[in-house]
Amino acid sequence: MSVSYMTHPLIKHKITLMRKETTSTKEFRSLVEEVAMLMAYEALSDLQMTEISVKTPIEESKQPVIAGKKLTIVPILRAGLGMVSGIQALVPSARIGHIGLYRDPETHEPHEYYCKLPEPIDERQIVVVDPMLATGGSAVAAVNFIKQHGGTRIKFMSIIAAPEGVKALTQAHPDVQLYVGCLDRCLNENAYICPGLGDAGDRIFGTK
Repeated sequence: MSVSYMTHPLIKHKITLMRKETTSTKEFRSLVEEVAMLMAYEALSDLQMTEISVKTPIEESKQPVIAGKKLTIVPILRAGLGMVSGIQALVPSARIGHIGLYRDPETHEPHEYYCKLPEPIDERQIVVVDPMLATGGSAVAAVNFIKQHGGTRIKFMSIIAAPEGVKALTQAHPDVQLYVGCLDRCLNENAYICPGLGDAGDRIFGTK
């Protein structure tokens, strides 16, 4: 697996604003969307292209468009939902799948409660999204489920990641390309990323 760490100043700036505990729910939600869009611009730079005939006001010509089946975005519920609209702003025709996982508060192990993917999933470019890559358990489980359904072309986008999560995902799925907005220091005893930004789902949806 190759890992791409984002270096764009706008991404760094917006992640810093996300970290502030005084950032409102509305602001946080907007920042998640904006960072997801900026990251997707990089992550989708290798989409396959083909040419179609286009008639301009001047003449008819061959012009490039995205080839094959449309992109599929798969958020890990629930925090991953916050990243979807940012990517859809770039690719409005993208299909949306959903994977529901919850983390056991004591073991920190992921448990699946929902999985729905567009068909035929094996012909699609899949981008799995989750703002936080902590232990990596949910990310590994989500990719497992997608592969079990036949998905093969898979990328993973995370705004904040811990080294432990990156290691777990890269070891379990070396064929999946990982895009990380910022690599943080470590996990604490409760498996929260440090310095992190708290619980992304709670901050996106205004819950505690």
